Amino acid sequence: MARISLLSLPLAAPRHDRAHRWPKLGERLLPWLLPLALFALWWLASHNHWMSEQILPPPSLVWSSAVELAGGELWTHLAISVQRLFWGLLAGIGAGALLGALLGFSARVERVVFPTFSALAQVPTLAWIPLFMVFFGIGETLKLVVLVKAIVVPVTLHVLVGVRDAQPHLREAARVLRLPTHLLIRRLILPAALPAFMAGVRLALAAGWTSLLAVELLASSEGIGYLMVWARQLFMLDIVFVCIVVIGVLGVVMDRGIGWLDRKWVHWPHPATAQIPQGPRYQGWQRLQPWLLPLLLLALWQLATQQDWVDANILVSPWTVLHTTVTGVLDGSLSGALGKSLGRTLGGLILGTSLGFAMGLWLGLSRRSERVLGPTLSALRQIAIFAWVPLLTAWFGLGELAKGVFIALAAFFPLFIATQRSVLNLSPQLREAAQVLRLNLFQRLRRLVLPGAATGIFAGLRLSLIYAWLGTIGAEYFMPSNGGIGSLMIGAQQLLRMDLIMSGMLLVGLTGAVLNLIGQRIETRATRWRHA
Repeated sequence: MARISLLSLPLAAPRHDRAHRWPKLGERLLPWLLPLALFALWWLASHNHWMSEQILPPPSLVWSSAVELAGGELWTHLAISVQRLFWGLLAGIGAGALLGALLGFSARVERVVFPTFSALAQVPTLAWIPLFMVFFGIGETLKLVVLVKAIVVPVTLHVLVGVRDAQPHLREAARVLRLPTHLLIRRLILPAALPAFMAGVRLALAAGWTSLLAVELLASSEGIGYLMVWARQLFMLDIVFVCIVVIGVLGVVMDRGIGWLDRKWVHWPHPATAQIPQGPRYQGWQRLQPWLLPLLLLALWQLATQQDWVDANILVSPWTVLHTTVTGVLDGSLSGALGKSLGRTLGGLILGTSLGFAMGLWLGLSRRSERVLGPTLSALRQIAIFAWVPLLTAWFGLGELAKGVFIALAAFFPLFIATQRSVLNLSPQLREAAQVLRLNLFQRLRRLVLPGAATGIFAGLRLSLIYAWLGTIGAEYFMPSNGGIGSLMIGAQQLLRMDLIMSGMLLVGLTGAVLNLIGQRIETRATRWRHA
């Protein structure tokens, strides 16, 4: 019998290696389960005609529309939107960096300017749009001004913190060494402020992109937002689907791009977050300094209206705005509209935060569920909130249901993300303690998980409260039915009622500030025991 060399036989993979390889493959396939299941359900619904093609276009139609649009029209509109975003970022980041640096360098300038800046920043960008539409029309200037307003606020705040809080000990050393101003800025201020600046730019990019889509949906004749509105009016939801996917992909690219720049430029240790602490108590004349700028602006505003420097239909006096506000609150026109908006905010907030908390808790506790659902939810989060408006109005109409769904969607993601991350970041020793004590799920939640994640959860709830209010204003802009403060402002813009627009802005800003304060108080009281 001929001898067979062992070297000539093929080597079979050991059983344990094959068994180890399949779980790895299964783990890689888990994130694709939900998208594939949704696609299969979509195909079945369209194939079996469960819904009209006008409401739910089949995947084949969406694909053919994508191929057709990719021939040129889609890129034309997208290029216009990206160009607008670029110029808005350039102007907004530049203005925000200069203003933030000025406020950070000079404590006196900060005392005089920052309170007024902070008060104006309390009025969300959405609330400014009707006013800007009257001032600047619906052309390119409107888009640029809205973008600058949305971008300049986060950049200014973060640069202010970065410049003002630059290593006090290093500043003392610089004074002792008598460093020239240019070396002080180059060697100390810029490295200290760059991490905060990059964080501000990241927020500004998201805010600018969202605001651009909002203004393109409201008042534009070109751009990706206009393309979606045009397709929605013709019930060509296949084009709306294509635009949503493009907006999501672009959101991911921009977020990853700014993250890459952040890692490349900021490679030294730095604090993860920064906040603006409460300023010191001023005495005497210093107490009056924060009031100088608003009083000067009010006097200039009143003088401009008295001397007819600006058309009375474009700019009304502050006393007229105050009179309209007081009268509207007393006769119920403004207070009733505000009450309707707050009711919608509460309803959407309850729905969105309930789902966000439950989903965040589930995915935070279950690694397998996070692998299955997490990537899909993360991809959906990259789609700017206003990109959903044409689809929601086509599916749910312009009534309360569509508004409620939109507000709930706006409130969902902040609490979902905060809850999931807070639960995931819990100390592993808590899990070990739960296993040793043999706690059931309810006991683990009550005694370990929820107390440990409370700070992050309530911080997310505060953000959800603000986003629900902003979502309410946006929903009433795009679905102007059944009243509300947003519907009232859009109607006033069409009638050139500047006093009513400004009264609405005042109430929107004050309400947002009050809601933010309520959220902070709830967060502080609910987590007070952690700081005792």
